[in-house]
Amino acid sequence: MPSRRTLLKGLALAAAASATPLPAFAETGAAAGTSADWIPPLRQMRGMWIASVVNINWPSKPGLSADEQKAEYLAWLDVAEQRKLNSVFVQIRPTADAFWPSPFEPWSQWLTGTQGQDPGYDPLAFAVEETHKRGLAFHAWFNPYRVSMQSDPSKLHPDHPGRKHPDWIVPFGGKLYYNPGLPEVRAFCQDAMMDAVTRYDIDGLHFDDYFYPTNTTAFDDSATFAKYGAGFPDLAAWRRNNVDLMVSEMQQRVLAAKPEIAWGISPSGIWRNKASDPLGSDTNGGQSYDSLHADTRGWVKKGWLDYIAPQLYWYIGQPPADYSKLVPWWSDVAKGTGTLLWIGQAAYKAGDPAQTAPQWQDPAELSKHLTLNRNHPEIGGDIWYNANDVKVDRIASITTAVNDHYQRPALAPVLPRLAGGTAPHRPVVAYARRRPGGVEVRAVATGREEPFQFAIFRFAEDAAADAFGDARNLVAVVPGGRQAIWADQDGKAGDHYYVVAVDRANRTSAPSNGFRVL
Repeated sequence: MPSRRTLLKGLALAAAASATPLPAFAETGAAAGTSADWIPPLRQMRGMWIASVVNINWPSKPGLSADEQKAEYLAWLDVAEQRKLNSVFVQIRPTADAFWPSPFEPWSQWLTGTQGQDPGYDPLAFAVEETHKRGLAFHAWFNPYRVSMQSDPSKLHPDHPGRKHPDWIVPFGGKLYYNPGLPEVRAFCQDAMMDAVTRYDIDGLHFDDYFYPTNTTAFDDSATFAKYGAGFPDLAAWRRNNVDLMVSEMQQRVLAAKPEIAWGISPSGIWRNKASDPLGSDTNGGQSYDSLHADTRGWVKKGWLDYIAPQLYWYIGQPPADYSKLVPWWSDVAKGTGTLLWIGQAAYKAGDPAQTAPQWQDPAELSKHLTLNRNHPEIGGDIWYNANDVKVDRIASITTAVNDHYQRPALAPVLPRLAGGTAPHRPVVAYARRRPGGVEVRAVATGREEPFQFAIFRFAEDAAADAFGDARNLVAVVPGGRQAIWADQDGKAGDHYYVVAVDRANRTSAPSNGFRVL
């Protein structure tokens, strides 16, 4: 973290504020064939999922003190920084409960061990604030319909909506679910999630892949179908429409309330197999369209999402779901739609002794995935599942991927619908001067709004206007504010430094004045 000091009065006036857009950053994702001639992308999603359900990641167990929970979360941010990530996806509504003081649902049991018990602080407020202090984006991860990991409604908190409205609940597979076919359930779930969206300074609203539970022939919603299913050819079509309504209505609510946050979903990786549908992928696995009633391809084609992040949790060459076949399929789906495509990567499988396929014992497998992605410019980055596997790095698979693909810093992508918005004010480089062990650079904001980040560029000489589209000139992305001070251990006399301001939507300013190190 760069140190912060009080801004000297009048320093911001050293240069005129400017909203002139920076020449477009290269959105390159295609490789020229070898790593030697690969130009890294200046914008790339680099995220990881931090799961809370059954205490997978955070908190690591129920009943930790507030200070212990806070310390654990800060340690996860350390991991994100060490792995050169720029975003975290944090599960804050895992089982129809909340990691914030919600007027709709009780406190999550995964915080204290007891559903409805106040943890003594506001975890969501803390997590958002601390994430932003690091210059990282915070995506709030919600599970839409799962109510409980056990099947007894009487074990829910007495004030839980599922207790007050038992007709909303469907038991299935040892768990409890809200019934997606009830309009009042859909509206309630949206209200519960939008409470967090409107009250907290989050950067994104994120759904995982759970809608209807898999293999849902025994999911008892027959009475609801009888009431609301008129006009649909069968139960499956009606269920898909219910999920479609949730997705399309969430988009409209996000656009109305917080249009500058990202809205997206991370579905299971197969929409339909080609054997079932000629538009499907050359695979033979579980189909989200049929088993989860989630028309993931349709959502992209209809423009209902800002991004989609399919979970491609298979190795290259794996039957019946080959990563190298699914990547071009999803790229073709996203092409020309305005929906960004990020790939969910199975960090949890790499080095897992339970994975018998030799590919998952190869430290380079995940790196090979990212190399393959380069050939598909529609792919704008990756999200890793889950944080613990990113941290533990059992066979150095994460280290290998980071060393091979994250050599340069990267800004997060700009949503296409926000690309034409107002650019941040042009910042100022107050100085770039030699210090023991390198060069210290001081960036200063000039506008009324504090930048979310400063992107620092280093050149051997005065920079041409188009040089800021090349990530090879980007040496750091640091948290914003009124100013930032950053030490470049590789800096030397004669180097030229420039700074670009970045706002919360990842839009960029015109470059600052250049400052040559004497």
